[in-house]
Amino acid sequence: ALRLSYLRSGGHDPAVLDQLLHLQLEATVLEKGTAALGRGRRMAPEAPAAVPAEPTGTHGLDAALLAVELENRRLEDELLALKVRRERRADAGSRAAQRHTEELAQLQAEVGMLRCHAEQRRPWLHPPVLPPPVAPPLPP
Repeated sequence: ALRLSYLRSGGHDPAVLDQLLHLQLEATVLEKGTAALGRGRRMAPEAPAAVPAEPTGTHGLDAALLAVELENRRLEDELLALKVRRERRADAGSRAAQRHTEELAQLQAEVGMLRCHAEQRRPWLHPPVLPPPVAPPLPP
């Protein structure tokens, strides 16, 4: 939960993510150890000889499985961080495009006002007087 909260709030520092994964691994190991101790205590008064010793291969598989699970979680966290960064960039890009569009519209309005103002201040400039158009010669 702490790791997800960190990622959702924008955290993406690999050192912090590694530290969070290490803490999660420690917590998992402690939880498994506590659960095993609890089972052993419950079973010990009933039949102490009935508790089989755990094969060394199973412990190695548990550790390997836990390592793979943690690596998967780390990769999922990395993917989530990449998605968050991509969404932030897309949001920033769309906001910038919107801002540029607004600025362009404002500048176009200002240019139109300046043209109108310039035309009003120059009354002495009349449209040029052109001679009447010449009609093409009539066919014979």
